[in-house]
Amino acid sequence: MYITIQTTYIINQSQIRLDIPKVIKICNLDDLKINKSCGFFVTMNGEKKPLIVVRLQNSVYVYINSCPHIGAPLDLKPGQFLSHDKKNIVCSTHGALFEIETGHCIFGPCKDKYLKAIPIQINNGEVLLTST
Repeated sequence: MYITIQTTYIINQSQIRLDIPKVIKICNLDDLKINKSCGFFVTMNGEKKPLIVVRLQNSVYVYINSCPHIGAPLDLKPGQFLSHDKKNIVCSTHGALFEIETGHCIFGPCKDKYLKAIPIQINNGEVLLTST
């Protein structure tokens, strides 16, 4: 687990506070099966948030697990977010379809809205949330 570091420097009698950006480990890349999805929870800004994590080959996409239509979680069963053909993220409440690579809704009551993307990086086999 990674933590936030806050540093204070005193320069010429003035305080300058530098916040080093949060880096939070979501999971290991090897924990994610290719062309599959998982659900995780992380604490962001003191609040527990559910995440959708999808791996397509060597790319990983992460979104907040909340439908833009009514805010309901997308998974019917824990961690199962993909359509049968594995081409889209599907909302279990109303059947909305979202592009995996962009979070764009292409079908359903929230058409043309987006899932909230979470910025990540992959470093040394770890999937890291890089900003909150």
